[in-house]
Amino acid sequence: MNISTVFILGFVIALIGVVPPGLLNMSAAKISLKEGHVRGVVFSIGVCFVVVLQTYVAAIFARYLNNHPEVVKILQRVAFIIFVLISVYFLLIAKKPPKPDIETSIRSKQSRFFHGIFLSSLNVFPIPYQAYMTLTMASFGWMTFETINIMSYVSGAAMGTFVMLYIYIFFFDKIKSKHFTSQKSMNYLIGGVTGLVALITLINIIKEW
Repeated sequence: MNISTVFILGFVIALIGVVPPGLLNMSAAKISLKEGHVRGVVFSIGVCFVVVLQTYVAAIFARYLNNHPEVVKILQRVAFIIFVLISVYFLLIAKKPPKPDIETSIRSKQSRFFHGIFLSSLNVFPIPYQAYMTLTMASFGWMTFETINIMSYVSGAAMGTFVMLYIYIFFFDKIKSKHFTSQKSMNYLIGGVTGLVALITLINIIKEW
């Protein structure tokens, strides 16, 4: 697989992963609103620094799983159930709005960089998410676990994360009161994404029968 294609896949998958409002993107948006655009960008760079490490660890873990198909079969079935439950929750059950109000007293650009590192380190979801997605792409032949492909994917994931954080920074003041950020819309978006992942997982399970 061409490394440019692998880069784009990493970019898109990471971009999708950061779309739902959460601690990192809402923090970046609030820092930008309160302290200026530059500090929001510095915070985002700190976040992406950790994303690089997390995605690399995820890819190495996925490579290990790829060499142990008996473990993968179990994880696929568990992942399918989890993603279906998440989809059902966000599409049919979830109603409460998120609480994006994040207060902080850190002011310097350097501190904002380390603040981004700290908050991103607390968010461990990218590791299983990226491990599963790289494993899924490998099963379709879209990616191999050679070093050059892993590094290309990691670079794409970091760039995709930064772009989505920047979108929050740039547009949040304009869209925060519009339907884009309504809880109902975001629930449908999250449910749709997880539903798509569940469908891909199901296809993989059926292929192995």
